[in-house]
Amino acid sequence: MAAGRDEQRGGVWERVRAHALGLPGVVEEFPWGESAVKAGSRVFAFLGAPAAGAAPAMVVTLPSDDVRAHALSLPGAEPAGYGLARTGWVRVPLGGTAAAPADELLRDWGEESFRAIAPRRAVAELDARRA
Repeated sequence: MAAGRDEQRGGVWERVRAHALGLPGVVEEFPWGESAVKAGSRVFAFLGAPAAGAAPAMVVTLPSDDVRAHALSLPGAEPAGYGLARTGWVRVPLGGTAAAPADELLRDWGEESFRAIAPRRAVAELDARRA
């Protein structure tokens, strides 16, 4: 893969990660050496590691059937592994193809996952920031 494409893919990962880390009360941990973004004590996004050799992706929970169906309709998207798909988790690629979702949509999905997982006070703080 060309260096420019590697930088672009890593750039998407960095932008999605930065957005997630900017949400209220969020921390990042590295179980298994990969990024897990938490709201309180619960993970709302798995971001892997962009240099791990695999195409960068995020795993988020999308409680809305319509939003989850849209995410799963994209090339490379799939139900999350390890039994997470049963509760609405999906794995979405972060670039690398012409059909990859736009950064804004990826950030929206990350925020939807945050809203589903985060403590109410964190969601209220996010809403207050947006008001």
